[in-house]
Parts: sequence; C-alpha cells; structure tokens
Amino acid sequence: MTRHTTLIGKMLIALLLTFALSSAGSSYATHAQGGIGQPAAPQGDPTGATTGTAKDVTVKDAANPTIGEVMDTVGHNKIAINFVWTLLAGFLVMFMQAGFALVETGFTRAKNAAHTMSMNFMIYPIGMLGFWVCGYALQMGGVGAVAVLGGTAPLNHEVTINLFGHPFGLFGLKGFFLSGGTYDVGVFALFLFQMVFMDTAGTIPTGAMAERWKFSAFIVFGFFMSMLVYPIFANWVWGAGWLSQLGANFGLGHGHVDFAGSSVVHMVGGVAALAGAIVIGPRLGKYSKTGESIPMPGHDIPMALLGTFILAFGWFGFNPGSTLAGSDLRISVIAVNTMLASASGAIFSMFYMWGKYGKPDPSMMVNGMLAGLVAITAPCGFVSSFWAFVIGAISGVLVCVAAIYIETVMRIDDPVGAIAVHGVNGAWGVLSLGLFSDGTYGDGFNGVEGTVRGLLYGGASQFVAQVIGTVTCFVFIFAASWVFFKVYDLVFGMRVSPETELEGLDVPEMGVHGYPEIQGPATLVHALGASSAKPPAMSAMAAERSR
Repeated sequence: MTRHTTLIGKMLIALLLTFALSSAGSSYATHAQGGIGQPAAPQGDPTGATTGTAKDVTVKDAANPTIGEVMDTVGHNKIAINFVWTLLAGFLVMFMQAGFALVETGFTRAKNAAHTMSMNFMIYPIGMLGFWVCGYALQMGGVGAVAVLGGTAPLNHEVTINLFGHPFGLFGLKGFFLSGGTYDVGVFALFLFQMVFMDTAGTIPTGAMAERWKFSAFIVFGFFMSMLVYPIFANWVWGAGWLSQLGANFGLGHGHVDFAGSSVVHMVGGVAALAGAIVIGPRLGKYSKTGESIPMPGHDIPMALLGTFILAFGWFGFNPGSTLAGSDLRISVIAVNTMLASASGAIFSMFYMWGKYGKPDPSMMVNGMLAGLVAITAPCGFVSSFWAFVIGAISGVLVCVAAIYIETVMRIDDPVGAIAVHGVNGAWGVLSLGLFSDGTYGDGFNGVEGTVRGLLYGGASQFVAQVIGTVTCFVFIFAASWVFFKVYDLVFGMRVSPETELEGLDVPEMGVHGYPEIQGPATLVHALGASSAKPPAMSAMAAERSR
C-alpha cells in the first residue's frame, strides 16, 4: 500500500512539473529551443488581438492584394453578420411557439390540455408548409432588393393596379415553393424570418377559440392563414405593397410603418381571433341565462407565467431582429425599449387589477406584460425609452379594460384574452408609433427621405398613415376571417358536439388525455376499443374523463 502511494505521489509530481514547464512562457521556450537551432514553439492568442488579419482575406496574390479583393471580403463579411443575426433572431421567434403553447394551455381547463397544446404545436408545421407553398410568394415576391441581406434580387414581381395616378401593390408572384430563380441564400434567410412571424399570427386564434374548436377546422384555418390572408396584408406593409407606399405616393409620412409587427402580426391574429370567437360562440356554461359571465379559470397559472417569460425572451428576436442587420447598432435601443414596455405593462396591469378588484390577478399580470410587448413591437425602433415606458403602461391598463369589456359587454368568450392582448394592443402599438416617434431613426424607410416623426414631433401625416393602416387591417382581416369561418361552419361545422365539449376535447378529438394520471389512462386505443372502430358510449367513458 505504501509503495503504491509513493508511486502515485511521484506521478503527480511529474505531471505538475510537466505543466509548469509547458506554462513557463514564450521566452523560456524560445531560449530552450533556440539553443538547438529550432524555431520557437507557436504561441496562442488569448486576447484575440492577432486573430483575423489581412492574411485571412482571400486574394490571388498575397503579396499584392487589390482594393477590390479587400472590399469584396469586407462586404461578404458584413452580409454574413446580418445573415447570422437574422437567422438567430428567427430561431428565437420560433421558440416563442413554446411560450404561446404554455400560456394558452395554462389558461384553459385540464380536460382540454392535450387539444390546446396540440393546436399550438401543429400550427408551426402547418403554417410553414402553407407559407412555403404560396404565402411567402404573395407576401414578399415583389419586395425587390433587401440590401442588408445582399439583395434578394429574385423577389421582383409585384402585382399592382394604378389608382389616382399611382401604383398600388397588391401581392407578389415570386417565390412559390422557394423554387426556380428564388433558390437564393438571401431569399431563404428572409423566408425563415418571415415564416416564424406568420406562425405567431396563426397561433393567436387558437387561444380565443380554445375548448370548443374542432381540430380538423383548426387545420384548415392554419393553411388559410398562412397561404392567403396573412401574406396579403403583410405584403401591403412589408412587401412593398400599397400601405407602405402611402408616403412615397401621397406624402403621408413614411407610409404605414410597423417596425416588427404590431399590426402585421398581432393585430392580424387578434382580429382573426375576434371573428372566429364570434362565429363559434361562447363555451357552454360561460354565460348565465341573464347574460352574466361565469368564471372558467385555467388549470395551471404557473404554466402560463412560465410561458410568458419564454415569450418575453423570444421577443428579443422579434423586435431587434427586425432590423435584419447585426450591423445596425440601433438594436440596443430596440432591445431596451422592448424590455421597458414589457415591465411597465405588467406593473400597471397588476396595480389596475389590485386597485379595482382587490387582488393582483396573476392572469392579468401575464396579459399586461404581453400587451406591453405587443404594443411596443411597431414603434420600438423609433421612440425613446421614456415613450416605451409610457406605451407599455397604457397597454397594461388597456388590456384589462378591453378584456373585461369584451367578456362582459360584448359577451365574446376568449379564454386567454387574445383579442385584448393582440388585437386591441396591436392597434394601440401602430397608433403610438404615429404619436411618439422622435425623429432619431428611420431615414429612407419605405423609400422616403428623412427620419420617422410622430404627431408630437411634427409628423401629423405619419399619424394619418398609421390610422389608415390600422383601419385597413381591421376591415380586411375581420371581413376575410369572418367569411372563412362562417362558410366553413355552414358547410362542415366549426364546433365540437355539446357532449364532447362537456366531457373535454382531449380524448374525443385527440385520442389521449393531457394528464392521464389524473383523468384516467385513456388513449386512442382505450377510447375506441381494441377491436371496434366505434367510439364508446358517453356513459362508458365518463369514469375515465375529467371535467
């Protein structure tokens, strides 16, 4: 034993000596090796000061590099930085789907957890395929060269009509299936970023229509949203369509400006949710015979709170990422504005509910933070931190007032408050841009010289453009969505049967409980029976299901 201990001790001493000698420094290495005629050992670069130099520029003749070769490398690296920034931001926005899934599922009842979560899960692949087929082409097919991504030259066909002597862009026609000439790195980078934004709009109605929406009807809506209605309005604002050109054509500021999607994403989703909730009607038992609203609390408030943090994190891709350029240093201002609005939204909604109803309702803390994020999404690049705080504070109160009004006065059942959060505060966000933009950013935006200024900074025409865009969004999206939902309901039926709704949608619609340990071990096999294709009688399943 002693001999082994001695041997181990000698080995440790040898290892320490070896490490000491290897770390003695460059002067020792040079002296030791120079004595036998060998070059010094290569040294590392712990500070990074000598990593990335002229030798890394690709040139034909290293001894005589040309200015053109150097500039090509600089330009390539600048666009590469923007690519990485845009794609990383897109990845963050994609992760917001997890946040939406947790918020909406937490705000609904346990008997519908698998159904609600599945809608939030499947809108991602459904929306992606629809957008790939034709949505992207309709939205961005005529946007032209997006300089920060190296050009996107193949996106060059916008369908226009001439009105009042000016072209009105309606939709694009390049980029179907990302095929042909649109097989281009810039086009693909822009596709990923725009696709995850569209998917955010597509998931909003799943909350407002939860607990009574047929899963099959949801699937058809997912394709409708991603292939048609969202891309067309997004084209008008972001794809060089007519709303973006109100400034160039009619002198209305910089046209309808929406930096990151208060109207294009959130208001579109919120207004579609409004139309769907009206057509599908309230949940059974939501309103008494006298019209009073009956509380139907969600089953997991901690889940909803966690989902909100995920959404707030993803919003750093949503807003700063909308520069599409890591080289645009305004991203720091945008990020801080986003944080401040989320904070003031949560705080003011908490105090509003605390003061009016006696308790700081956690569900409205969630919706207050989300409302602040939704509202700051449009003006985040154009306002100071003070106005970001104000915008968020107003949205925090506005979402409380709107949610209660929608539920009690309009008698529209929205289990998660999506209409108030996204629809109402999406509108507030684009209008606030027209009020508070301070003229420090946006030179050349939508092809108009000068920076973006709101009404308080001498830009009355910008506010007019924001009003036009907001009204257009509501009218077009509500009309298109209402017609879709109404026709589908008449032909196929949007809503599950009363029996299914009372029992919970998980097993009848999805074939599995969200929480089998609590609600029973029902799966598709259990529900249908091992040898029968017919669903079991309601009474046979009642013991396995939970309300």
